Amino acid sequence: MAIKTKDTLYLAKTDFCCLASYKGTYSNEQSINFVIPIMIILFLGIVYVMTQRSGSGFVSFILIGVAALTMFYWVRVLKKMTKDQKPIFSAREQEAKNWVYDLIKGDGDFVFVAEVPGPEDKIMVRLIDGILYIRGSANFSKEVPIEGSNGMQIFDFKYRNGVLTLRIKKD
Repeated sequence: MAIKTKDTLYLAKTDFCCLASYKGTYSNEQSINFVIPIMIILFLGIVYVMTQRSGSGFVSFILIGVAALTMFYWVRVLKKMTKDQKPIFSAREQEAKNWVYDLIKGDGDFVFVAEVPGPEDKIMVRLIDGILYIRGSANFSKEVPIEGSNGMQIFDFKYRNGVLTLRIKKD
């Protein structure tokens, strides 16, 4: 039985003794869209306080300009960080050579099958910018590039007897 909420897909056995989850992708660009308005409000507050305290001095306009330049600089830095940042997964070279998976391409969808160690509640998968990130137990983590999967999402998550099966298709 599959239970889907806004951005999480849960796979549960009918007796509800085990529950596995798939967390939907949440881009860093969406996160930054919350931070930038807060920074602008703080900047406007600083400008207001500076104008109230300064009277009509020339120094206050210089300080306001410095505050504006600093805010624009940090907004650019934050945007650059969010575009360049990917989830950090460490995979040992020896494990990467021994791990085998199947990627079956269909009409407008993909089916991914692989052996992943761990109980169901320790499995985490994410599809970000055409790369499938997989985590399991015992420090297991892999990155699998899937060409042509931009704009797609994981719709079906199954984990049985150590085998992970994912269905990836357009929304």
